[in-house]
Amino acid sequence: MEQVKKGLLIICGTISLVLGLLGIVLPLLPTTPFLLLAAACYVRSSRKLYQWLLNNKYFGPYIENYRAGKGIPLRTKVIGVSLLWISMGYTVIFVIPLFAIKVLLLLIAAYFTWFILKQKTLKKQKHSVGNM
Repeated sequence: MEQVKKGLLIICGTISLVLGLLGIVLPLLPTTPFLLLAAACYVRSSRKLYQWLLNNKYFGPYIENYRAGKGIPLRTKVIGVSLLWISMGYTVIFVIPLFAIKVLLLLIAAYFTWFILKQKTLKKQKHSVGNM
């Protein structure tokens, strides 16, 4: 059962990594949250993949900035919160019929909005790659 869990975490981490890669070139897709998710999945499943991610010259700085307490770029915060509320709003209005589930989703969105906004805002750096 432990091997299945590790396999699923590696798959989830890899999907997050791919989305983070896409975020480097697609302006509406934030990079940092997906790389943080990939790191969280890899640290619980594959030490080798986790170390590769941290030591990677392209991805490592995103994760290191967050881990060092430097924060998340303002653009990433704005895009993340905007996409969160657009997707939750659509789901609550058009997809979910049950009122209790709608309230639960809105509470979850409010919590994650608070969590993102309370993070320190990373100051612009001279040599940043993509849209953190």
